Amino acid sequence: MCGITGWVSYGRDLRNETGTLRAMTDTMSRRGPDDEGLWTAEHAALGHRRLAIIDIPGGHQPMTLTRPDGSEAVIVYSGETYNFRELRRSLPDTFTTNSDTEVVLHAHEEWGQGAVEHLNGMFAYALWDSRTQELLLVRDRLGVKPLYYLETEDGVLFGSEPKAILANPLASKNVGVDGLRRLLGFVADPSNAVFDGMKEVPPGHVVRVSAHGLREVRYWGLDDHEHTDDLDTTIATVRELLDDTASRQLIADVPLCTLLSGGLDSSALTALAAQQLAAADKGAVRSFAVDFVGYADNFVADGLRDAPDTQFVRDVADHVAADHRDIVLGNDDLLDPAHRAAVLAARDYPGLGDMDTSLYLLFRAVREQSTVALSGESADEVFGGYADFHDPKVVAADTFPWLAGGMAQGRDTMAAFAPDVRAQLDMDSYYEAQYRRALAEVPTRTGDVGLEARMRQISYLYLTRFLPLLLERKDRMSMAVGLEVRVPFCDHRLVQYVFGTPWAFKTFDGREKSLLRAATADLLPQSVVQRVKSPYPSTQDPHYAKTILQELGAVLDDSNAPVSALLDRTEVEKLLGAQDDVHARHAAERVVGINSWLADHTISL
Repeated sequence: MCGITGWVSYGRDLRNETGTLRAMTDTMSRRGPDDEGLWTAEHAALGHRRLAIIDIPGGHQPMTLTRPDGSEAVIVYSGETYNFRELRRSLPDTFTTNSDTEVVLHAHEEWGQGAVEHLNGMFAYALWDSRTQELLLVRDRLGVKPLYYLETEDGVLFGSEPKAILANPLASKNVGVDGLRRLLGFVADPSNAVFDGMKEVPPGHVVRVSAHGLREVRYWGLDDHEHTDDLDTTIATVRELLDDTASRQLIADVPLCTLLSGGLDSSALTALAAQQLAAADKGAVRSFAVDFVGYADNFVADGLRDAPDTQFVRDVADHVAADHRDIVLGNDDLLDPAHRAAVLAARDYPGLGDMDTSLYLLFRAVREQSTVALSGESADEVFGGYADFHDPKVVAADTFPWLAGGMAQGRDTMAAFAPDVRAQLDMDSYYEAQYRRALAEVPTRTGDVGLEARMRQISYLYLTRFLPLLLERKDRMSMAVGLEVRVPFCDHRLVQYVFGTPWAFKTFDGREKSLLRAATADLLPQSVVQRVKSPYPSTQDPHYAKTILQELGAVLDDSNAPVSALLDRTEVEKLLGAQDDVHARHAAERVVGINSWLADHTISL
């Protein structure tokens, strides 16, 4: 998995900047606890932190290929290329390791920038060519692995996380109006990475850096191909793709497990893994689930969650004979200042409160027994699992569906902020501009009108503007503890195939995720096959909410609190009086998080 960083400067000698490069690399020690590597030349400096997954003794980076003319190609790589063994067989036999990184390096030597089109995986990497004095920044098709960059006067800084770039004195920890919109909003935008001037390499893109500047080039995107398979063939093809994807992503030289919530997505994935491990005589699949003290006994349906996960998790674990463990968290775990500080440091800016903290703690516990975990993330976006896909009012709303649907009801991301701050940010206009920009990208198909055309738009919006938010969160929380989390439902072949299927196929049984349910029903207990979509759990313990609101009250009473200049006292007092409102709790978590974050960052409006 790993963490990468680097610096290209055409105006200075970076061989004199080893200290700065090391500082940038050290920010990602948790992403790569197993090894460190630095490489410098006159105009390029590359750093790497390694989490060893494939070819543990031979995968040291940065990795260099020296040509007969003495020039070098040097790569720092994060992620996994799942088809590296097939690619290796089609390349000249000059390998010195068994790592996928060396395969990617040789693929570029053989096929140039087009090499990325041959890769199946989740990856972000940088490749410097000393002969052309150019850098390539490359990101996988769905953006599973992160890659940030900041253009400088004479080159670029880049890193797997913003903190790597911010460790360079050329970068600023300031956040302006657009950055604060991105921080407070719920729309992914790779052109805006919160901090001044910082961007992401967009999913499915290559950024080419030369002495003449930077250029983004798209190598993959969802297309408008015609779907000609009938329903039975479509279901069978989905199953074939899932079988193949699971097989590829079960490859590791370290202990591997699945994350099991008891929903259709993670259950299907766990069952597929169990089946394939059993066929290969590799024993039972290991699985992990998060739970909260007293959660099942005191559960109250909240509109998004009809039932706790516990019984469904047990049904699946028993059905596939998994070696299962529940990670049970209490308020002391969720409220521990050290845990919350670790989450904030991992995120680089405030996130989703207890849902971030619980995910971090789940991953930390998993990491004690496994180095790789498979997750069901993205199945809802791919197969149409959210309630918003099936609510006519939301479908008809002329905005992002998650801003019009159940997840947004009662939620105001700007609650507690002063009128002048709200006016400057003007989130309605921001969302409108982002929405129009996204719609303009949607691939169109001749003859698509009405519901079919609209559902294509909604699928595209979820895959490109919502899913990246979840992938970013999962990456940060997992890599903060040195755990590699793979997402088989993000296999680009599966995503493209399902995106092209008619909406009627995706709902042929009158339910959400019809294709996934039909393709995997034979592997699962009926309780899970029939279960309605339920989001990632959030604690319902009233003591947690009370404590968070008390912390918000302390911020309000502290005139020197960093966030105080942004707040409206009257609105904050309303939040303090809404003890039983989950949205008030989330708003309080956001304000408290921003206050902590501002101890080391600035906001300029």
